[in-house]
Amino acid sequence: MFSTKEKLKSRTGKNSVGRYDFLKLLVDEFYKTKSRDAQEQVIANLANFAYDPINYEFIRKLHIIDVFLDEIGNTNDKITEFAIGGLCNLCLDPINKEYIINKRGVSIVAKCLFHRNEEILISAITTLIFLITPASKSELTCPEIVECITTHLRNPNKRIKNLANVYLETCCSKKQVAEAAHNVDLKLGKL
Repeated sequence: MFSTKEKLKSRTGKNSVGRYDFLKLLVDEFYKTKSRDAQEQVIANLANFAYDPINYEFIRKLHIIDVFLDEIGNTNDKITEFAIGGLCNLCLDPINKEYIINKRGVSIVAKCLFHRNEEILISAITTLIFLITPASKSELTCPEIVECITTHLRNPNKRIKNLANVYLETCCSKKQVAEAAHNVDLKLGKL
């Protein structure tokens, strides 16, 4: 549920830990803990805080976007899932979007396009859709990414198939889609 700064202040007691301090504690815990379970819980909490725009300023100050970008390639699928989910939650905000794009976020997210975990794949496609801007369009619609997305039109999972279709219809030209489909068919030996 979205909050306002006034509501946050009214719900935080005089001696309670504020939102910024709590997020800072979570980031510190993520880097200090040796427990896999604790890391999963912490990054899940960080991803949940990324839902509410009231937290964006704190998230930027604490470099939580960098935590998500760094952990997308984690060998632990749960951490990767929460990291890409958190990034997906943040990237509609113009400041966050620009930051993610400038930190090579498109190429980082694109690495998840063939992940075996469907939730990671869904968040990756959604994130790429949200990252589209006039400045990022050429990177987001490069032949490699468009071909990867095109292969998902054949995915048996309806959510993935539908997201692939949304990406291709909203981000790409008909020519790009046709070329990608042709190249995918060539690679699959269908031509």
